Order: sequence, then structure tokens, then C-alpha cells
Amino acid sequence: MNTPRGGAVPHILHLHSTFAPGGKELRTVQLINAFGKKARHTIVSAEPERLGAAERIARTIDVRLQPDFPSLKGRPTPGRLQKLAKAMRGFDLVCTYNWGAMDAVMAHTLFKDLHNLPPLIHHEDGFDESELKKLKTSRTWYRRIALGKSAGLVVPSERLEEIALVDWQQPLGRVRRIPNGIDTKAFAMRPKKDALRLIKRPGEYWVGTLAGLRTIKNLPRLVRAFTDLPENWQLVILGEGEARDAILAEADRLQINHRVHLPGAVAQPERVVGLFDIFALSSDSEQFPLSVVEAMAAGLPIAAPAVGDIAGMVSQPNAEFIAPPGDEEELRMALVQLAVSKELRKEVGEANRAKAVAEFDAAKMIATYRRLYSSAMKIDL
Repeated sequence: MNTPRGGAVPHILHLHSTFAPGGKELRTVQLINAFGKKARHTIVSAEPERLGAAERIARTIDVRLQPDFPSLKGRPTPGRLQKLAKAMRGFDLVCTYNWGAMDAVMAHTLFKDLHNLPPLIHHEDGFDESELKKLKTSRTWYRRIALGKSAGLVVPSERLEEIALVDWQQPLGRVRRIPNGIDTKAFAMRPKKDALRLIKRPGEYWVGTLAGLRTIKNLPRLVRAFTDLPENWQLVILGEGEARDAILAEADRLQINHRVHLPGAVAQPERVVGLFDIFALSSDSEQFPLSVVEAMAAGLPIAAPAVGDIAGMVSQPNAEFIAPPGDEEELRMALVQLAVSKELRKEVGEANRAKAVAEFDAAKMIATYRRLYSSAMKIDL
């Protein structure tokens, strides 16, 4: 085993496209908290003003936020890439995340030997709108070259694993598929009725979702699919983002704005997800959405399109409520079928809960990441 470069415990550098609360960011927080005092961390965001996920890091952890570090944005000129490479010196491990940090990955590959850089592990969780329908050829070639000296490429989904091996032509030994995991026990607890500012009234039922309010989530589609549910059903969308106005506009157009609620983002989803009766997504693209695992752990049925790994994530009884991608009518029918039968919701929800506990508990995910990072650094975490 190696000795940490900069102190008594290893120092891990995290380079993110953004550190606003989202799937990859909250998984990073989860791992940081799990490693505890066995590691120090420095977190850099390509969008310096978006660091909200850091609020969930335990106060006992040694963490530096947004230090004097070269910008992750800009043209990949040799001079800029060399500056990025030099800034990685002194750490024991570099963790990069998504396309927004790919210049840092390229800098590492080009200058690793010259500057004696630490090992780098890249994490790829999905694509932005520009690669929704088709991978960009220029980005594919860039990734192939940039990942050339990485110690690992971590993906959460089978679809991304296939892309990494086939399109990006990464060697089998470099690619690791690690499904996202959560504290399934926390989501089994019954939430308080006042866990949200929005109060659930007697006789009321909720279709709920947790999502960043981005175009790729296509939440106006969910508003339309929800329209035919009985009057005592409400749609509760938890999250923040630039698509908020479009969601509200669609609710206004359909004259159901009194039944569509956007209370904002929540810091602790385990305290509120259990208020939902059905969990729904309407995304154009996903990979391995953590929100689906959270809803399963809370014992909820899922109505969603078959994007990413969703169809394989849910239990067998839930399979018929996963609609073909982009099929709004099938999504609407899934919601209607689940809404009319409390017994059906209970049966499907219990099967989802059992599968979440068996396959997606955080302990398994954390142990796998701990082994991977320790192996790359040759330092025990």
C-alpha cells in the first residue's frame, strides 16, 4: 500500500460539471459521508455558483469547496490543459464526472507522466440534451482519447456500459458498472403528514416525482398524462430548474393548475417520498435514475417510460406500467390503471420494495466504490 501524498489520510479531488443536488452529486455526497475521516476531499464545479449538494456533507468531514482551481470550461488548448494537469498534483485520486469534466480527463492523459499525476477515475452518468437522440461524433472521439490513461470508468446503467465498451472503445477491464444504491431502511419509514409545506388532505391521493426541472425530463408530458385522473388526485413535482414555467404553463392550459403543485426541491427525499401513492417519470432520457430506486424502497408503484435501465430496475409486477419511450397515451393508461386500484398499488409497491432491498441497498454500492478507489490509490479507505 502507498502512503498518502499530502497528509495522514488520502486527499481526493472531485471535478464536477455542476454540484447542484442531482443524482451523481448526491451519490458523491453519500460516498464522502460513508468514507468519513478516512479521506479528505476537494470539490470543484464547472459552475461555481452551483454547489448546493455540499450542504448535505457531514460537518465532521474535511472538505474544501471551489478552491483556486483552473476553470473546467474553455477551449482544450495545450496551455489550458497543462494548467489543469498541474492543478491535479498533490492529490491521491482524481474523480471526474460527466462531459463537463472531460477536459480534465484529457489533461490527465496527456500530462500524467510528465507531472507524476495521481490515478484518475471517470464517472459517466448520462448525457445532456445535445446527445439525447444520437451521440456526437466529435465527443465520442474526444472521450476515446481522453480516457486513455484513466484507472477506471464507472457507469451506473447497462446502456452506458454498452456505450463505453462499443462506442468509446474502452477496454473491458477499465469499465465498471456500479448501480446506484440508497439507504433502503430510511425510505421504509412512514413520513410525517407535514413533511412538505404542501399538506395532504384526507381522501386525497398523490402522483409524485422527484426531478431536476430540466427540458430532458419533459414534465409537461407528465402533466398531460395526469389530466384524466379523478379530481381527488394531485400531481406533486419536487425539484427546481429552468423548466418550471413550462410545467406551470401546461397546467394552466389544461385548466388543472389547482391540482399541480411544485413545492420546490427537498433536501431529504426519504422524509417525503412515502407521501406519494404513485411515483411517475416522463423523461426523454435517463440512465439509472436514483429517484426510481428511492420510490421502490418506499414501496411505491412506478409509472414511467422505458428509458435507460428503468424497465429492468422495477419488479416484475410493475413491468406492465412501464410505457414505450415517448408514448404519452401508454403513460396515461399506466397512471389510470394504478389510480383506480389501491390493492394493485399495494401489490406492485411491495414487490418494488423487496427488489430495492435485495439489489439496490447503499451498503453494497459503497463497498464496491471503496474497493475501486482503494485499489486505484493503493491506499485503504
